[in-house]
Amino acid sequence: MKVVATNRKAKKNYFLEEIFEAGICLLGSEVKSLREGRVSLDEGYCGIEGNEVFLYNVNIAPYTKGSLFLPSPKRRRKLLLHKNEISKLKGSVQRRGYTLIPLKIYFNERGWAKIEIALAKGKKEIDRREELRRRAMEKAERIERKYG
Repeated sequence: MKVVATNRKAKKNYFLEEIFEAGICLLGSEVKSLREGRVSLDEGYCGIEGNEVFLYNVNIAPYTKGSLFLPSPKRRRKLLLHKNEISKLKGSVQRRGYTLIPLKIYFNERGWAKIEIALAKGKKEIDRREELRRRAMEKAERIERKYG
């Protein structure tokens, strides 16, 4: 498995509940650009329209050696999931206030581009501060055990 891009802000800004693996509908030049690692997931999110899941605002840079037809870098891309996974995600997003965020894009062992998406709930400012305090205390304890 070759990881192309990760969303580092995801664990900082969201509580991750459940993780799903999905395929992505891409054009040839987009796949070549992905193989070069020219993708950004930071502002990306997923949405459900009807019975389909789409990926929005993920920037896949145009392939430099491409022809005249180059797709828009931030176009919406369809995600390939099973019907029961889509219905589960749809129910969670509508009823409980969850959101879908991309975590990482990678190529599996067969060479197919895959994306990990997470069912997530946004953290509030208080939650982030509490996490920073907890990390600082753990770091202080490790230093104390090591040196003192």
